[in-house]
Amino acid sequence: MLNARKLLQPGMKVKRWVLIMILGVTAIGLGFAYILADIYRVQRLPDAAYTITLQFIERPVRGALFMLIGFGFFVFGLLRLNQSLLAAFVSKKDNKSVVDAIYSYRLRERGPKVVVVGGGTGLSVALRGLKALTSNLTAIVTVADDGGSSGRLRRDMGVLPPGDFRNCMVALADVEPLMENLFQYRFNHGSELEGHSFGNLFIVAMSEVTGNFERALEESSRVLAVRGQVLPSTLADVTLCAETDDKERVQGESSITAAGHKIRRVYLEPDDPPAYPAAIKALMEADLIVVGPGSLYTSVLPNLVVHGIGRALIESPATKVYVCNVATQPGETDGYSIEDHIEALLSHLGGHRNPFDFVLANSRVGLPMPSSGRVMPVAPVDAMREGPGPRIVLGEVVDEENAVRHDSAKLAQAIMRLYDESSLRGKSWAKIGQYV
Repeated sequence: MLNARKLLQPGMKVKRWVLIMILGVTAIGLGFAYILADIYRVQRLPDAAYTITLQFIERPVRGALFMLIGFGFFVFGLLRLNQSLLAAFVSKKDNKSVVDAIYSYRLRERGPKVVVVGGGTGLSVALRGLKALTSNLTAIVTVADDGGSSGRLRRDMGVLPPGDFRNCMVALADVEPLMENLFQYRFNHGSELEGHSFGNLFIVAMSEVTGNFERALEESSRVLAVRGQVLPSTLADVTLCAETDDKERVQGESSITAAGHKIRRVYLEPDDPPAYPAAIKALMEADLIVVGPGSLYTSVLPNLVVHGIGRALIESPATKVYVCNVATQPGETDGYSIEDHIEALLSHLGGHRNPFDFVLANSRVGLPMPSSGRVMPVAPVDAMREGPGPRIVLGEVVDEENAVRHDSAKLAQAIMRLYDESSLRGKSWAKIGQYV
């Protein structure tokens, strides 16, 4: 199957072949004109030919008129041909013309290189909004998940937990809703299949077919036409552990939140797993690094305590934004303020200097919260932080229909505005969202 991106690559020298086609058509026209001229001179034509060939008009004007008519037919035919050929690459759900689709594609291809670090639903929410503004996206995903379908497959098959990778690929996918629903489908009957997601099983099967998990991610991304790439923070089989304020040790990602103790720090076992090289490369080459949103101790920090990832985050020249959660998480960040989130991040980066340029937090806290009473909005600060720490920026980024989550589009726009502010680029990527 033809790939639309390959068709539009700038290095394919399209202008050269278009020029050759025009020269060919011109040569054919000249040859046809010579034949007609010879027939006109030696053959007696019907009287109607005089009128059809516009003999009553002077030759220069007649030639210009025929050229104009021919050019009109040529352009009309070319446009209709392009629409027919490219219609297969235009998503039916977008309701865009071919020209708009190509324009949007070119804008995204020239977008900044953005790396988003995290896990869980927060990471997929951020990716879903950012993919409308740039195609140069990389998701770096935690591999510490040990619950649900991912945990079962991890224990039974010895693979990295596929759930967060599946969610990221679906968020970045450019496919019809049916395919997206298929990958997210969860079996609800059958002793062995119950609770498993089809997408998780697909990724595990692909890892068996291709021979390794990294290749499985690549091939699964091709199936879903993913804009960007999805990478693990490490390939090591790690276990997330937590040390609480009362010096208890909790082992296992799914057990940490359930324990309900105030968390002092999280760490991985075995200690200091090697970072995935492609993830480090993406961080060092990024224009913009976004950390979060997501569960602070079980989705975000498990990536940063991989030593190579944390060090690359600090050393990367990219603009760095931490997206603070809009609400507290029971058993994990109860009562946390924006300052508490920042302190937890910096303490897990080994006491190094603050790497973040901005902390993006929600400014709208009056929306209804879940009735349990344990989930509370993260209160905005009254004033901007002063001193060497990151600049706290408030924005309305909450989902009005679900006050514990971000709105994908609002979040992406707010992130890109911060990128515009910190860069010297003349083009505002936050404004490009209205075109794509």
